[in-house]
Parts: sequence; C-alpha cells; structure tokens
Amino acid sequence: MTTVENALHSQVLDMDDDSQTEDVQEGHGIVPVGAPIEKSNPLGHEVTLLSSVMLNIGVMLGAGIYSVPGVVLNSVGSIGLLFVFWLLTPLFAVCGLMVYSEYASMFPKRSGGEVVYLEQAYPRPQFLVPVTFAITSVLLSFTGANCIVFAQYALAICDVPITPARQNAIAMAVCTIAMAVVGLSTKWSLRVVNILTGLKVFSLVFLVFAGALVLGGFTRIRDPFANFRSPFSGGTTNPNSLATALVKTNYAFLGWHNAFNVLGEIRTSDPVRTVRKAGLISLFVVTCLFFFVNIAYVAVVPKDEISDSGQLIAALFFQHVFGKGFTAQVLPIMVALSCFGNIVASTVGQARILREVARQGLLPYPRFFASTKPFGTPLAPVGLKYLLTVLPIVALPAQDAFNFIVDMGSYPNHVFRVAIAIGLWLLRGQRMLAGFAASKYRARNIYVFFYLLSALFLLIMPWVPPEPGHGDVSFWYASYCVAGLGVLALCGIYYWLWIVLLPWLGEYTIVEEVEHLGDGALTVRLTRKHNPPVAGTDNGERQPLLAST
Repeated sequence: MTTVENALHSQVLDMDDDSQTEDVQEGHGIVPVGAPIEKSNPLGHEVTLLSSVMLNIGVMLGAGIYSVPGVVLNSVGSIGLLFVFWLLTPLFAVCGLMVYSEYASMFPKRSGGEVVYLEQAYPRPQFLVPVTFAITSVLLSFTGANCIVFAQYALAICDVPITPARQNAIAMAVCTIAMAVVGLSTKWSLRVVNILTGLKVFSLVFLVFAGALVLGGFTRIRDPFANFRSPFSGGTTNPNSLATALVKTNYAFLGWHNAFNVLGEIRTSDPVRTVRKAGLISLFVVTCLFFFVNIAYVAVVPKDEISDSGQLIAALFFQHVFGKGFTAQVLPIMVALSCFGNIVASTVGQARILREVARQGLLPYPRFFASTKPFGTPLAPVGLKYLLTVLPIVALPAQDAFNFIVDMGSYPNHVFRVAIAIGLWLLRGQRMLAGFAASKYRARNIYVFFYLLSALFLLIMPWVPPEPGHGDVSFWYASYCVAGLGVLALCGIYYWLWIVLLPWLGEYTIVEEVEHLGDGALTVRLTRKHNPPVAGTDNGERQPLLAST
C-alpha cells in the first residue's frame, strides 16, 4: 500500500503510449481525482459494439413502452402531444450522448459513466460531489419499477387478483433471478442481454406489425383512425403535467448511456467511438420502435381507456385486437422478456457505477465492494443493488409504487444532469488553461445547452400544481421532489459531519491511500491522518486530471 500520489505516478510511467489521454504530465503538476486507473481491467474486456448496443437497448426496452404511454396521455391530455413527447425526448438524449462522448474522450479507461465525470469536473470542496453522488446512487440504485410492472402484468393478464402480497412476491422473485445472472458471470450476463434484447426487438416489431394490420382494416377494429382526428384536442399547457410527461418518456428512454458505464471493458481500440456509435444506433432503433408502437396503441384503444389504463396499456391493446385468450398467452411472455432483460442490462451498468464509487473510497469496506472475487464480477455491488431494489418494493403502497419510484428516482438525477452539462464547460476551461488540445469528440455548445435546458425544465416545472385529475400519485403531487431533495440534503449533512465536523473535533485530516487487491483491482481507502500536512501538498487534495487527447 502506498500513498495515492506515488501509486498513481508509478502507474502513469507504466502506461502505453496510446493512453496519453489519462497521463499525468509532470510539467503541469496534474494528478488524477478519484479512483486510480486500473491498467489491466480485472473485469476483463468482454464488451463489443454489439454488446454495447444491446446494453443500451436492453435497458430502454424495459417496462416503459408497456406502461408509460397511458400515464403520459393522462398528463398531456391529447394524442398530438403524446407523439410530440415521444419524439422530443430522444432529441434531448442525443444531446446528452454528445456531452457524454466528450467526457469519455477525456477519460477513456474509466468505467462508471457520470460518477467519473462528476468527480473530475468538481474536485472541490474535496469529496463533496462524489460523496453526494455515491450516497444518491446507493439509496436510489434500484430497478423496482420493472419488477413491479412484471408482477402486475403476470397477475392481471392471467386473471389473478392483484394484491400487494402477490405483487411483491413476484417482483422479488424476478429480481432475484436476474441479479443472480449478473453476479455469477459477466460473459453470460452479456449473452443473456444480447439474446433477450433481440427477442424484445422482435416482440415490438410484432406489435408494430399488428398495429399496421389494424390501420389497414384487416382486424375487427372498426375505426382505427378515430383517435387521430383533432389530435391536439384536450391538450394541456400546465407545466407540471408537461414535466410529468417528460419524466415518464425520459424513463422509457433511460439507458441510452448504459454502455458508458462499461467503457473500461470495451474490446475495441477506440472505446469512445464504440460507445458513441452504440448510443446513436440504439437511440435510432428504439425511437422508431417506440413511435410506431404508440401509433399502434392509439389506433386500437379508445382515448379515454388509454388515459385510464395506468401501467396496463399493452394489455388493453392485445385484448381489443386478439381477445383475452391470446393476450393471456402472449403478452406475459413479452413483458417478461422486456422486464427481465432490462433488469439484467441495467444491473450490469449500475454495478459498475457502485464499484467505481467504492474504488473512490466512498462506500464502507471499499476492498469488499471493489473486489471481483470469486467469479470475476462485481458481486458485492450486485448484492447491494439487490437489497436496494427489494426495499422500495416492499415499503411503498402498491398502487403508487411505480409512479413514485420512477419520479423520486429521477429527480436527483436531473440535478446531476445540470452538473454534468455545466461541468463540461468548466473542464474545457481548465484544459485550455493547462494547454491541452480540444477533445476528439467535442460536443457542440448547442447540444450542451439543450441538455442543460431539459434538466432545468424537469427540476423546476414539477413544483407547479397539476390540473385536477392529472396527478400521477394519490398523495401530494410534489412528494417525489421533496423526497429527492431530501436525499441530496442527507448527502450534504453526511458530508459536513464526516469531512468537516468530525475531523475538526478529532484534529485530523482525511487522506487517500491506494490499495492493491489480490485480483489486480485498485481501490482508494480514506484514512485519518493526525500529523500536520506537509507544506506544498495542498492538504492532501489532488488536482483534477485534465486529460489531453
């Protein structure tokens, strides 16, 4: 074990010439922030372009397309606005993809996505931003929404009464199986993602084809164009309702950046180009599928039924087109594929985020959470994610669990999206002052601006009261905003106690030390140092890594 500065310096000297984007250049006196760079990734390099695309699509093709359209229509009030939001959301996602690509080009060997980008953009106050993100990631790292929708469809379509006990039991069972796959094998979890994502795409193509038959007059639906007449009739301009709709469609597209979480495991010579291309491909495919699926829904199900459908819009579609018998046989399989595949794909990415947080020393027992033993997988982060997925499933009222989980889990993320956008401009300025060239995948300022604008909209507008009957929970409409801000406030209190108050009372400073684990992994351990800081070391603080391309 050695101090982080010495360990990182020795790491840099051993790097290949093609890794200059993350070198420490002594002439600038720049030392990396956060977890140390692992020259040889202990998780391996199993991720290809195909795997990257499937990891993104695997998360996006979850419960959202089977559950969100009814909630969105209930919020916006018109068919026309429903389609507008399904086209507007991927445009914001493309802006975000460009922002993430520039960040990734600065740090091409670091997995973890935004946790890495935030720690590099905001190194001071020391530990504040990574601590905040760490606690938020831990508390909100669950995939309960997909588990809940899976349980609802399995019960409702099979004509079994939905009770809280049954819903929770099925949700916990599917969560257990999916996360066991990720915890046991990275290679097989990627294979499962590839296979299930392919089947999910085929399932949605089948749904789109059924909608085309309806519009062509080949089914028993008598007037498939009824909902398309006066498409903007009944639409709302209420900011809360529009924000709610954007939150829900954003949830459906959540996952376009999942491949960035495994950037350090990409097999190709240019991993940033791979994940960028994967993001564009996956967004194009999913946008087309989602848009035409919504056309199919609108062609079949009356507008009032869509608004009242909650999370069961797909069930109504199949019942109107094929009858209850066919629906009971086919739809549970499609939902099972989507939800199970989503849980596996999102767990692959989020487990890397939690491992990266642990490697920064910001979780208790960082050696335990950073280790890849015994299966060469991030088993401990997967286990933590499992516990935090099960907890909200059993703790929340069953009728409001889906909407509250989606909304409350999203709100702190909008804060981080604002920080990501602004942080990119900050890093650019620091890099320019240090004399580094512009990043290879530099995002245009218009992309950064619109990504920032969408995040600010989602932060501010939910506080405006919704119109009567358009709220998506049975309690106070802004409860999820308060809960999300409460989590961030908890982070601030924890940071003040841990980094400010206790060191002041104990007359010590917190320093970082690198530990080399037996499986080749590297992690940071935060320790107390009672000796006064050495002159010229800036109290142990490290400067951000201003990478050159």
